[in-house]
Amino acid sequence: MRSFGTRETMELLPYGPLAESIREVVLAAAEGRATAPPRVRVPLPEGGTLLVMPASDGELAITKLVTVHPRNASRGLPTIRGEVVVLAAETGERLGLLDGGAVTARRTAALSLLAARALAPRPESPLLVVGAGTQGRSHLEAFREGLGVRRAFIASRTPQSAEGLAAHARDLGMEARAVRRPEEALAEARLVVTATTSREPVLPEKLHPETFVAAVGAYTPEAAELPPALVAEGSVFVDTLEGAREEAGDLIRAAAAGAFRWEEATEFAGALREGKRPAGGPVIFKSVGHALWDLAAARRALRG
Repeated sequence: MRSFGTRETMELLPYGPLAESIREVVLAAAEGRATAPPRVRVPLPEGGTLLVMPASDGELAITKLVTVHPRNASRGLPTIRGEVVVLAAETGERLGLLDGGAVTARRTAALSLLAARALAPRPESPLLVVGAGTQGRSHLEAFREGLGVRRAFIASRTPQSAEGLAAHARDLGMEARAVRRPEEALAEARLVVTATTSREPVLPEKLHPETFVAAVGAYTPEAAELPPALVAEGSVFVDTLEGAREEAGDLIRAAAAGAFRWEEATEFAGALREGKRPAGGPVIFKSVGHALWDLAAARRALRG
């Protein structure tokens, strides 16, 4: 079995082709040709989490092991560590070991890219990224590569981090600058990515109705990047309804406040398979991750 490091895994997963691989898996799952049980979540010290996520499409099977450590950023250590074991579904032959952090970063951003292509009213708009960590960086790259975004604004609790990601954007040929608060960019940006670990909303309650928001940072019931009033105003799409009900703190909080009903959320498969479109207001795409997206990454990495 070959083991692929971080850089090798990233090189195997270009954002555009990976987005198309995710599309294929979304449709395969809708037709019963790919399956994944609910992921197992085990709490760890200091707010950490162990996640175990298997999936299969009959040809390949994967198991992803991930640990998330929110306090590692202050220690100069990776927030996310993990591996994806890929095997032949029929024989169990181990085919490869992919870097889990690279897979998570790439497939999450590729899924948001796929959602923006399908749902964003203004995909040519400038981009606002809130959060300058790994997911902020991968989403910046994905939207640059897959949508041709040329202008970006970066907001972060740490000004140095925001400046660093803005510099990376300029290295990619983009016009980019750091802002102190998201509100400074929202007059122009109609593409927004929230990629933080915040437990309190990082966006205002009202956004321009043509805004597309990919909310990817809050993955536990206690976290929330979006205020209930914004959820109430928007057209809500989720990567999977099952996962969102369990882990999308933004939506759980909005539902508890009476600002949102789960029946109002559209699973992303419906947008791809049935052409369901936003009903009005800002478009909110909420993803908390799923083993099927890791399966899509494995298919792309080892099958091309």
